[in-house]
Amino acid sequence: MLSRIAESLYWIGRYVERAEDTARILDVHLHRMLQDPWTDEERACRSLLSVMGVQVAQEAVGLTAVVERLGLDRGDPSSVLGALAAARENARGCRETVSSEMWECLNTTWLGLGDARARIEVRGVHAFFQWVRERCSVLAGLADATMSRDEGWLFLVLGRSVERVDMTARLLSTHTRAGGSIPSWLMLLRSCGAWETYLRTYRGSLSDRHAAEFLLLDRLFPRSVLAALVSAENCLAELEPGRGRVGVGTEAQRILGRARTDLAYRSPDHLLDDLPAVLAGLERSCSQVNEAVSGRYFRQTAAVAWSAKAVA
Repeated sequence: MLSRIAESLYWIGRYVERAEDTARILDVHLHRMLQDPWTDEERACRSLLSVMGVQVAQEAVGLTAVVERLGLDRGDPSSVLGALAAARENARGCRETVSSEMWECLNTTWLGLGDARARIEVRGVHAFFQWVRERCSVLAGLADATMSRDEGWLFLVLGRSVERVDMTARLLSTHTRAGGSIPSWLMLLRSCGAWETYLRTYRGSLSDRHAAEFLLLDRLFPRSVLAALVSAENCLAELEPGRGRVGVGTEAQRILGRARTDLAYRSPDHLLDDLPAVLAGLERSCSQVNEAVSGRYFRQTAAVAWSAKAVA
């Protein structure tokens, strides 16, 4: 597979997952701030922007600024609209690899972003973020149904898994950085789409320990950090089938393996005490994995600089 195609598929997986997770986080947090009159709006907004990696200015920050920055900023691939636009641009670059259904889904979604502001003004932010989640889920289903399980599929799932680890870690960081406006674990579970599954798993018992254990360590829930790490490791193992007798083949595999084992063998009883350090380590690991994967599979040679003096 061409490096250019592999890179495009990897970033389609990352950008679509980023758009969906950002929409989930914004929807639940904004709903909570609107429902709870005692919430310190500015502090909660600043905490959310900080967790999402946005530099916060000195002036007052409110709900409108958060929706504008994390939802509607087309020029920033960290926002919902920016991530979907970047995913569509990457799909356009590997049009011969993605299926027609996937391309039509991404292109239709991109065309629907033009009236995002009008959609929000008429129907509210909840309806818009729900539409984003539905479009991302449709794309994931189409990829699952129409792509061969070849290298292209592996790069797509690898990107999605790495992004899922990073976004889930950022979501849980809102719990540790929010200060007096700490979101409840109920809200964090809803942000991950995990509330009903959690209730069935723990039979309706809601506790901080169980919620942290479920979102970080559960092997069966696909949006848990551990499940996403295992998925990313499996993709890299299939991309590097010629494993030698010593260690692992690539730097990305070493980083993911260390992150997974550190998390998998951590005692659930002490997970909450170490939560800030665990989440910071996961975010660093995702950044390092992205650099390692890019260096291994996507590195491009510099363009040749032609010089008239070099011609005989």
